[in-house]
Formats: sequence, structure tokens, C-alpha cells
Amino acid sequence: MTLIKSISGIRGTIGGKSNENLTPVDTVLFAASFAMWCKQSVNKEKIKVVVGRDARISGEMVKNLIVYTLVAYGADVVDIGLATTPTTEMAVVGEQADGGIIVTASHNPAQWNALKLLNRQGEFLNATEGSKILEMSEQQSFDFATVDKLGQVLQKDYLLHHIEKTLQLPLVKVAEIKKRKLNIVVDAINSVGAMAIPALLEQLGVENVIVLNGDANGHFAHNPEPLDEHLSQIKEAVVQNKADLGIVVDPDVDRLAFICEDGSMFGEEYT
Repeated sequence: MTLIKSISGIRGTIGGKSNENLTPVDTVLFAASFAMWCKQSVNKEKIKVVVGRDARISGEMVKNLIVYTLVAYGADVVDIGLATTPTTEMAVVGEQADGGIIVTASHNPAQWNALKLLNRQGEFLNATEGSKILEMSEQQSFDFATVDKLGQVLQKDYLLHHIEKTLQLPLVKVAEIKKRKLNIVVDAINSVGAMAIPALLEQLGVENVIVLNGDANGHFAHNPEPLDEHLSQIKEAVVQNKADLGIVVDPDVDRLAFICEDGSMFGEEYT
């Protein structure tokens, strides 16, 4: 039995029996519960929900189940597709949405996936909010929309918006970065970091970016948790390419680790 329900969402392994693994039945159940909670929490019939996902092999399937369950509940959906967890959080605020769902199992292996739930501030739910959704999923007293009240789907890319907001931060000094003529190696683990991190570094003025595992296809090149023992490839690449820095992210880019120019790991606790 590999299905874990908590106040932050639901996660499990793909396939198997419902209520024991993360199956389409469980996905629809929690998406409907979240839609029901959103409507009640903002006290309005027409809600808007942002949905984004990492590049896991099961991600497109799980995302589509979520999107069209929300539509069936009468919610308008902003589908931002492949996106980092921070980007999805920002999109909730940017779209003035009533909530968000991130389809990612973070640093867990490829057979896992999850629904991470956000409130209208783009933040993870608190204990009271999460408990209410768990209660709704047990009661299953859903009231789906009639055909004339089904939601709509808008597809949107939020990566450039996220990068623009990052560049506007007072602590970001693009001119100073350009002067350094930096050479940086990135390990994107074949997930959404392959899209986000090189694009950000380019806008920051990094002169040369070497990308390892840069296909956003969900086939993780190594254990996706960015721990020292999993990072031998990028350590070697940093030294071989005489890089100034190595950057490692997990599949949804909510964890970050740095590799120093000598190939040693700069502790994740500092990032």
C-alpha cells in the first residue's frame, strides 16, 4: 500500500488498486474535493484554479485528470503545463486564482506522483484547510456542474513572468554577473529545471551554461534527491570544464544544491 494522504495533498505510486496507490480514481476524488473546498472557502460559484506539473512520465496523465475534474466541477483552469513548483505558486497570485494544484512528487523516484494543494495566496494549505479537504474526500458529497456551467481551460506559460520577477529583485545585479563571465554547469535531472534554470542564467548574463540531463522527459538520470552521494556526474563535469559553479535541482525545482569549483558540494542547508 503506497498511498499517503495528508493535509498538504496526496501522493503515491502510479498504478495498482484505488485507495492503495495513486490511481485515476484517487486523483479525481482529490481534485473534486479541492474544487469543492475552493468554492466554499471563497464563497462563490465560479472559481479559477492554476495547475502546473513537473516532467514525470505520469505527469501529463495525472494533470489531465485533474484539469477536467475541475472543469466538471465548474472551475476555470489555467493550465501552465510544465512548470517549477515556485512558478506555479507565483501563477496562482498572478492569475488572482482561488487555488492551485502542483502535480509533482518532488524528489521521490519516477514511479511516484502527487497532488500538492495551494490556497489563493499561492501557499501550501494549513492544517485546518488540509483537514477539511480530507474530510470532503471521505464524504464524497460532490455537486458537479451542469453542461451550461462547465469550466473553461486556458493554457499559459508562466516561466518568462517568473524570470522577469526574479530580475526585478533589488539583490539581483545583472551587470555585475555579466562582468564575471561565468561558466556554470547545471544538472536538470531531465525535468522542468531543464527549461527554467538555463533560461534564468541566460537572462542573468551568465556567459556559458553547460546543461547535464537537459531533456524534460521525466527519465531521471540518477536518484532525484540532490544529496552528495547522487551528484558524481556534475561534480566531475564542474572540474573537467573548469566551471565556476555547479547547480543541481530536484524534479520540481523546489530544492537546490551548489557544487563548488573544486567539485565539492556546497551544503544544501545554505540554499
